[in-house]
Amino acid sequence: MISLTVTAVVFGVVFLAELPDKTALAGLVLGTRYRASYVFAGVAAAFALHVVLAVAAGSVLTLLPQQIVHALTGVLFLGGAAVLLMKKGDEDEEIRKPEDQSFWKVSGAGFMLILVAEFGDLTQIMTANLAARYDDPLSVGLGAVLALWAVAGLGIVGGKALMKRVPLALITKFAALLMLGLGVWSLWEAVTG
Repeated sequence: MISLTVTAVVFGVVFLAELPDKTALAGLVLGTRYRASYVFAGVAAAFALHVVLAVAAGSVLTLLPQQIVHALTGVLFLGGAAVLLMKKGDEDEEIRKPEDQSFWKVSGAGFMLILVAEFGDLTQIMTANLAARYDDPLSVGLGAVLALWAVAGLGIVGGKALMKRVPLALITKFAALLMLGLGVWSLWEAVTG
């Protein structure tokens, strides 16, 4: 059974953390050069693979005693908040152009870009933490993959418009505060539990 509450919490946390990430900007660049649906297919497949790996890792953590899991996730959330708060401006990265515009070349370029760039990324670690925290792999996986797909879609289709209206620094700070709150809450549960 999928918990809509857990799915919504995970969606919000992962969405906010991924918005200022370089992969959203990479999706924007790919989306301006190639057919958006081809780019999204590759990016979505890579994000789905990352979520499966993160949820599996987080599910293994649930085998530990609850106080240890709460302490670990609290420390990792606090670390994630620190990373977001100390993050410098994104650097423009060169994205290689596929030789042709075929579905397999364009979606393959999007898949490989995300697969490599997101491996061990903050949102993948956060997803593992959330899977350990809630012990609900389906709800966490659904929330995380929908959030990542939403950010990818925004980046590919309308990233420029969003960034003109909402400052990237504000999005980053809001995501960091949310992670800070989750970290403090997890540590509180570890101490009081």
